[in-house]
Amino acid sequence: MKKYLQVIGIGLQNNLQYRVNYLTRTLFSFIPLFAMLSIWQTIYASSGHTGLSNGFTLAQMIFYYLLVAVVDVMTAVNEDDWQIAADIREGTISQFLLKPIDYLTYRLCLFFSGRIAFIAMAGIPLAIFIFCHREYFLAPADATTLFVFLFSLGLTALLNFFISYAMAMLAFWLLEISTFIFILFAFEYIASGHLFPLDVLPPMLKQILFFTPFPYQLYFPISIYMSKVTGAEMWSGLLIQFLWVVVTYGLARLMWNRGIKKYSAFGG
Repeated sequence: MKKYLQVIGIGLQNNLQYRVNYLTRTLFSFIPLFAMLSIWQTIYASSGHTGLSNGFTLAQMIFYYLLVAVVDVMTAVNEDDWQIAADIREGTISQFLLKPIDYLTYRLCLFFSGRIAFIAMAGIPLAIFIFCHREYFLAPADATTLFVFLFSLGLTALLNFFISYAMAMLAFWLLEISTFIFILFAFEYIASGHLFPLDVLPPMLKQILFFTPFPYQLYFPISIYMSKVTGAEMWSGLLIQFLWVVVTYGLARLMWNRGIKKYSAFGG
């Protein structure tokens, strides 16, 4: 355990060297956020109603996108999959095969250290942005809702990481995996609720998406906070999200075990 705490410490030091990059990335991420807020404000204004058939008022819709920004800052995978693929392609993982350290746990520690550093850099501008839209802020229904939301947020972070890790394992078989990463990202952007709440989709399509892990990467924890899912539906959704974490963890382990048998490095 001590060695992984040291990995987190080293990861924090390395990530803080790129604090200007993190700050710039956060500031530029507000541009598409501004665009989406403007689009929905225009839609609601043109409809002449305070709410649409999807059950969102204008205030709820704007707050939804504010929560998207918060969840992204806390759980998104930035460059971990690229770095893992580079370790495989360049033979850097050879050192981990000779040391008493688990590569998946090592990368998970670096992922969390990266999130801590990113939150430290992005927290202030994000807080200012939310403060500027404070009239749309909605408090959680109760303490239980807030606790379940935070727990679901932790599962979301793990789910995002394990999916990205499993995708990066393709580097054992393919020289270039960027196309697959971009395809996955494009699908996740829509199916997880980044582009719009899944409530705007036809009910049948929304139901189909919930047979995949994607809604649990963003939409589900936000729905918990906004009380869009409550009671038995919330607890069953939380169980399904946990099961997806277990499944993707197993897939990540399986692909590593299969890939490492194919791996070979020379020289060095």
